[in-house]
Amino acid sequence: MPRCKKMRCCRQLDGEKVYKPIAIPMSKIELIDVDLDEFEAIRLCDLEGKSQIEAAAAMQVSRGTVQRLLQSGRQKIVFALLHSQGLRIKNQTYKEEE
Repeated sequence: MPRCKKMRCCRQLDGEKVYKPIAIPMSKIELIDVDLDEFEAIRLCDLEGKSQIEAAAAMQVSRGTVQRLLQSGRQKIVFALLHSQGLRIKNQTYKEEE
């Protein structure tokens, strides 16, 4: 059984954000979920230009975790763009590790 995700410091969004291709109705596209922590790692590293070490400190996780979040988040975004699918970014709730 996998462990629960640890609490991560992420900027909260105002509800759910959905981005879709133009001229394709929502009923005909598949949505790919980008986790908030993946989005936050991409925002810190790619938009703000922070290193993985600086992003890890800001999110209170290890650098390796940031590297995995960047890889999976970027992969989801590129896949959605190439295959005309929608992206959904939504706030998450984390359970405390027992």
